[in-house]
Amino acid sequence: MARSALAPRHREETRPATDQQTVLILDYGSQFSQLIARRVREAKVYCELVPGTTPWSVLKERNPAGLILSGGPASVYDKGAPQVDPQALKAGIPVLGICYGMQLIAHHLGGKVDAGRAHEYGPALVAVSEKAGLFEGLNGELPVWMSHGDAVTQMPPGFRGLASSGNSPFAAFTDGNGIYGIQFHPEVVHTPSGREVLRNFLFRVCGCQPSWTAGSFIADAVESIRAQVGDGRVICALSGGVDSAVAATLVHKAVGDQLTCVFVNNGLLRKEEPERVLAVMHGNLDMNIRYVDATARFLDALRGVIDPEEKRRVVGREFISVFEAEATSLGHIDFLAQGTLYPDVIESTAPDVSSTAAKIKTHHNVGGLPPGLRFQLIEPLRYLFKDEVRAVGVELGMPEEMVYRQPFPGPGLSIRCLGEVTAERLEILRNADWVVVDEIKHFGLYRQVWQSFAVLTPLSTVGVMGDYRTYANVVAIRVVTSEDAMTADWARVPYEVLARISNRIVNEVKGVNRVVFDITSKPPGTIEWE
Repeated sequence: MARSALAPRHREETRPATDQQTVLILDYGSQFSQLIARRVREAKVYCELVPGTTPWSVLKERNPAGLILSGGPASVYDKGAPQVDPQALKAGIPVLGICYGMQLIAHHLGGKVDAGRAHEYGPALVAVSEKAGLFEGLNGELPVWMSHGDAVTQMPPGFRGLASSGNSPFAAFTDGNGIYGIQFHPEVVHTPSGREVLRNFLFRVCGCQPSWTAGSFIADAVESIRAQVGDGRVICALSGGVDSAVAATLVHKAVGDQLTCVFVNNGLLRKEEPERVLAVMHGNLDMNIRYVDATARFLDALRGVIDPEEKRRVVGREFISVFEAEATSLGHIDFLAQGTLYPDVIESTAPDVSSTAAKIKTHHNVGGLPPGLRFQLIEPLRYLFKDEVRAVGVELGMPEEMVYRQPFPGPGLSIRCLGEVTAERLEILRNADWVVVDEIKHFGLYRQVWQSFAVLTPLSTVGVMGDYRTYANVVAIRVVTSEDAMTADWARVPYEVLARISNRIVNEVKGVNRVVFDITSKPPGTIEWE
């Protein structure tokens, strides 16, 4: 993977304190692996995704309270199929295998898995024969979601069945000593009792406590940042988004005036963005902020650039140049603070998360620092999902209008301005985007959806405005729902809202005569058009 602008040459990560219970999720490439992590976090138990092939000698250094083996597309008998280290299954700590994870348990402990005998995809009913442990407090028959071609046909010695389905005689099993396997997926919403199954594993089997909260995270992070920084100086790049704002506020709480924030106006921000950021971060939170207006420089660098990945690279490169100049003017700086989140790491295929994940796009803050910037990196949010970041922001006392702002891409409006980026086209996009957000807020939908924004397409169409023929731009509207941006669905926005948005854009934004609405989910699409 190419090294991008703002990721570490040297990283000291903000992980939980050593006494924090940690559940490790061994990732075997399931499309639902991140959902497992979210469900565990929702139960207020800290967890991390690690490659499924990680040796037990490495896993045990984290002193895990339990292991969860995810699903995956492989067959346990395939050549090169990812395998669990058998020592992890014999270490005496609780293990829950889900789908492929269950099959790995059976395969390595003396059971049998048959390929392709009993395909199950979609909804199924599971009959529970023993409720103790995993199924404590649940009904005897559970609707679940299955997604498998292989199935366990013979349990390992010493195991007993806990549940069955029409096509899976062993839909759940246990050895009675803390190892469990289930053929269905408890992490998806299509398994209504799935959260309870996971909570039973966490609390009844692993003995975890629901202690992973925003308050506990802040206490750990502040202590860790203070120990790392000492009497050093920290610089942080503010982008106007939630992530960098929360990261800066957290570092400021830890080291106060040792932090200087640099806010670079790249000309690719939303309408009135610079004024709002400065008012909140400097006026309300009393941070030391350096403001740099580099609009002309960025637009000049983007002239003629069409490809979205190239736009990302150009914006990242120019930002580094501006940021480096400001850092130099501040004198000696020891640390760089960034608002990297867990989904950033996962999508960029960081080596400490999942060796089976495919790179989706370049993230501006994941990769490697250029040789000239010899900072140590502080990434206090690196293991948090977006909703957890918001909870931390609220706990830190940040204004809600900042904490609950919708996500905004690092390269800004450049990747929502399809085709060439110019000042004129940005102004059209900026004004159209303002209308979208204004109406979404007016109808009380802003915090119900994940993102809502406008895209300026490179298309022009014929229209009639008044008695005149027009030939003007097409604007696309994108509104999606999501939990963490790993997947997303298009929001079923009421027609009344869409009608008002369309009417206002055509009438208020000069240069637009047509508005379309995007109804593509992720996958197969992405949230941003790029």
